[in-house]
Amino acid sequence: MAMHYPAAWVDELRARADIVEIVSGYVPLKRNGRNWWGLCPFHNEKTASFSVSQDKQMFYCFGCKAGGSVIQFIMDIERLEYNDAVAFLAERVHMTPPALRESPDEQRRKEQRSRLLEANREAARFYHEQLFTDSGKAALEYLKRRGLSDAVIRKFGLGAAPAGRDVLTKHLKSLGFTEEELRLAGLTLVYEAQEATEDHPAMPRAVRDMFRNRAIFPIIDAYGNVLAFGGRLMEGDGPKYLNTGDTPVFNKRLGVYAANLLRKERGLSRVVLVEGYMDVVSLTQFGVRGVCATLGTALTPEQARLLKRFAPRVILCYDGDEAGQHAIERGLDIFEAENIPCRALMIPGGLDPDEYIRQEGAEAFEELPAVSPADFRLQRLAMGFDLSTSDGRMEYARAAGRILAPLDPVERETLLQRLMVQTGFPRDVLLQQIGQSQPARAALPKAAVSRTASRQDESSSPMLRAQETLIAILSTGSLNKDVVDEEEFDDPLLKRICVQLNEGIKPAAIVEQQETEADRQRVSRIVQTPVGEDLNELITMARQCMQTIRGLRIQAEIDELSKQLAAMDPEAQDAARQRIAALTLEKHKLRSALSS
Repeated sequence: MAMHYPAAWVDELRARADIVEIVSGYVPLKRNGRNWWGLCPFHNEKTASFSVSQDKQMFYCFGCKAGGSVIQFIMDIERLEYNDAVAFLAERVHMTPPALRESPDEQRRKEQRSRLLEANREAARFYHEQLFTDSGKAALEYLKRRGLSDAVIRKFGLGAAPAGRDVLTKHLKSLGFTEEELRLAGLTLVYEAQEATEDHPAMPRAVRDMFRNRAIFPIIDAYGNVLAFGGRLMEGDGPKYLNTGDTPVFNKRLGVYAANLLRKERGLSRVVLVEGYMDVVSLTQFGVRGVCATLGTALTPEQARLLKRFAPRVILCYDGDEAGQHAIERGLDIFEAENIPCRALMIPGGLDPDEYIRQEGAEAFEELPAVSPADFRLQRLAMGFDLSTSDGRMEYARAAGRILAPLDPVERETLLQRLMVQTGFPRDVLLQQIGQSQPARAALPKAAVSRTASRQDESSSPMLRAQETLIAILSTGSLNKDVVDEEEFDDPLLKRICVQLNEGIKPAAIVEQQETEADRQRVSRIVQTPVGEDLNELITMARQCMQTIRGLRIQAEIDELSKQLAAMDPEAQDAARQRIAALTLEKHKLRSALSS
């Protein structure tokens, strides 16, 4: 995470912004021992697993693994970027942020961004006002036919682009915006004059509004900035749907439609991701919470990571046609690659979400099954085989084995029961097929597999448990500097943390510096691990951890030498046996010390 403020100033901000006081403004906390506890605001729970340490100025949830400093808490709860969260906290504790050093180019880009956002805001206001005039009549009638109320139209700031050639451009120029600014914002198209050629007549310079005769959907980011627009053609020539292209303030790969509304919703258990703007508006009007859409493109990893900030799970709810279902498959791959829990909502009849909820109502929509990625892939897979024939059932069972192979035992057993009914093969035969199948690439991306395997290996490793406990003890600040050396650790991350703690860097600052969310969660968990308060007990525990680490390393060397003995010549064997004997004696001494 890039730091844009002086480290000393940020340290002072953390010290002033007492995390217990800040968190208590969002979550009722009760003291239990040295820490404060409450129900986690980031996932639904009935038993308090959300811990706040006033000593370390950190929080950690033992349920959903969210954790970090007071700055991270504000980032998560308010859905803010780092600098915005710092500014938010600074205002709370009446600290003036230091002026950030900006190069002339950075200053120019910042000023330009401000101007373009202001132009977009004025354009959105203009489009919305036009919707209720004669020039917006067709767009308003279209929105009303789609069942939208005045309240939801205002909520989303929907509008109408007049049919005239440059109505918006003239209006914005009258407010002081230049033609170049409007072109950069994607609001105005400028065609430079061209001389006549043999193939084309001369073309005079021309200026056109980007959106003409369209219903307008403003694209607003999580902080309320109008970034761009989507437009639906009412009549005439042109593409049915038109979106602002990439501009200095807008990249369609990075955001989602209705991000501003997502940020305002508290306690979301899931985000519902749909394809179209109208799907978002319609579902919201029917009371479905946490709905958003991609911006005229296929889902991107950047959008997936953005959605994780708003809820712990994402439900993909695309159109029920073949194109929509294929897009769900691709979306599931992306979410799994990012290690984000996801499910797919199955809409019957090939309908899109807007059509379904208007026909069947909100209650029917909420009752639609949201299935796991593997379940969805199995259902899609079955459509490609003729299950009325033995050959079809056999090929389907083989292909299904690749999907079921990487699953955990509970989900695999559930889907296996269905596969038995569909194919007629007994359970033991299907299990044998699953064991012989290589996991399908789509079933679980390699990145997710490696992360899962890594976590399982780590959680079962006595060596890692001892090393993480040692870091937890160090993070209390009770031990003298360099009592624990970085050489005690094999894991590069733990080595780095040991050095930082010995340099006097606070645990909260170390957590903030982690570049990945997985590392941030891991470090938060380690330094929040309860290890007691008594200094003598902490020293004893640290000594035991280091002895355990040494003992495990000795045993690993003994095991390696023992495996190599048979391949050694006699002289080398004698040397190896002497080394094993010495290591065994050292191990016994360590064991005696641990038991004393």
